[in-house]
Amino acid sequence: MTPSPAPRRSSGSARMRLRTERFGAGTLARVDGEIDMDTAGELEAALTRTLTEGPPGASLALDLSGVSFCDSSGLNTLLRLRLLALSHRTPLTIPKASPRVTHLLTLTGTADLFGHPGSATG
Repeated sequence: MTPSPAPRRSSGSARMRLRTERFGAGTLARVDGEIDMDTAGELEAALTRTLTEGPPGASLALDLSGVSFCDSSGLNTLLRLRLLALSHRTPLTIPKASPRVTHLLTLTGTADLFGHPGSATG
């Protein structure tokens, strides 16, 4: 019998949904919907809890392949979360991102900060 991963946690509004799962010492957070002025605070609060409650050095991977829109509020949230992760010595990566998020990170020169996110379609 193989052990199952830790239970999933979900939160979100009608416009954004966040699901997190723990795997070993790390966490995978899947975000769907829109990250904008109305939803960025909720995302930041939930992922801040994930970062501060997890073991030091545990990785956090963000799957943003389901994000249909991300504005400057969303980008600022991602950058603040990165700084928090660095202060906790926690690797924060974006292994998957929608074409819109990939374009935003590339356009702003921040893609390298998150480990070159790949397009969800490519």
